Amino acid sequence: MQIAIVSTDGVNVNDHFGKAERFLIYEAGPQGLAPIAERQVARLSTGDQSHQFDAARFAAVAEALAGCQRVYCTRIGDRPRQELEKLGITAVIHEGAIAAISAA
Repeated sequence: MQIAIVSTDGVNVNDHFGKAERFLIYEAGPQGLAPIAERQVARLSTGDQSHQFDAARFAAVAEALAGCQRVYCTRIGDRPRQELEKLGITAVIHEGAIAAISAA
């Protein structure tokens, strides 16, 4: 199963989904995590607390997540979570070491 991770340091899940400028893509299996790719994206969030959901920005992020079944992040808004679910991607709230993530 492919998963995406929001990480600024490559070691920890440590950022909000909307602030992600890259996703680290891993294959998660019985032997643990194997890195596959790093996919750069434009941030979904503009930083404005009252910003409206931007479908075009989300589409670009969703394209970067193609093939992933889960995305790990420290936080995610309700609308982005719902839109990911429509694509068959589960958002998992996790803060801490990437190495602690299991395929279960």
